[in-house]
Amino acid sequence: MSGISLRPWRADDADAVAEACNDPLIQRYLPMLPSPYTRDDALAFFERGDRSRAVVDAATGQVLGSIGYTPRKEGTAEAGYWVAPGARRRRVATTALELLSAELFGDGTHRLYLTTALTNGASQRVAVAAGFTREGVERGAARTRDGGWQDVVVWSRIAGDLAGPSRRLLPDFPGGELTDGMIVLRPLTAEDGDDTYDMRILPDVSARSVVGTPADPELVRRQCAESVSKWIAGQRAECTIRRADDNAYLGEIALYYAEPAIQEAIIGYSLSPVARGQGYASRAAALLTDWGFSVGVARMIAGTARDNIASQRVLERAGYTREGIQPGKLPGPDGTRIDNVAFAKLRPAAT
Repeated sequence: MSGISLRPWRADDADAVAEACNDPLIQRYLPMLPSPYTRDDALAFFERGDRSRAVVDAATGQVLGSIGYTPRKEGTAEAGYWVAPGARRRRVATTALELLSAELFGDGTHRLYLTTALTNGASQRVAVAAGFTREGVERGAARTRDGGWQDVVVWSRIAGDLAGPSRRLLPDFPGGELTDGMIVLRPLTAEDGDDTYDMRILPDVSARSVVGTPADPELVRRQCAESVSKWIAGQRAECTIRRADDNAYLGEIALYYAEPAIQEAIIGYSLSPVARGQGYASRAAALLTDWGFSVGVARMIAGTARDNIASQRVLERAGYTREGIQPGKLPGPDGTRIDNVAFAKLRPAAT
């Protein structure tokens, strides 16, 4: 959305700000806000200075959101923003962040940064779209509304950086999902936590897992909620596998971009017992592999234990070729090591 502008706050904006700031999503990600948020809170916010701007529709003057900054050490400022519920998915925050960045860089700021919650995929996509680079995770750096602490992702833009969005190694799925008509792959979310936990703790699933499954279901739910951050970072794309006709949960599959320098990624998957033996895993592996090739991966690899014949058949049906045995590659029980049967698939040559 290009038809927006930034202007100082006015007293007659107070009702719109109060309404927006009582939105559950804004309350969740801005825990320092009063709850409930009143018109008087908005007026007090306006009086704090000129470092916050109203983000408004340039034609109508309607308040769409807020953006501001806080000076930090020399040449550095921290940005923050929110968007009213009715103005989301219209590029409002991205455009506002671009406008604020241009203003501050023009006034001599050297580095502008912002932080986002690990679970806030929408805000992370704003940072990417506005040309900010992911620097890493700052542990325990921000309060939660219940008084705890949470990790945040740090993003920055430097004066002189090229215009346009920053590069993503693993973009979002086109349309938000992949499907072949029989199954659907959708990004893992917090809502998938219970299904994911119930499957991962099955003995025949946890025994095959390289990383293991935490015994705490709340921790698994948090891992699912934070999965979006790893996807946007280009580290891994984690998905649920669901049946297309009734949305039944079948399992999970992930692409781990372990070697972006050589364009090599790994896939791994697990199915719930009721979904096995019906070809779902091979379909999911083929779908995710083809998507990986479409976004720049040149070589996909996978592996199984010697005795996991079912998984080997999955990979063969998905077009993978067995390459050989890697002795002791996988962790086993009680500190032992397990041989890995290595498989690979190359991106088809362009025709």
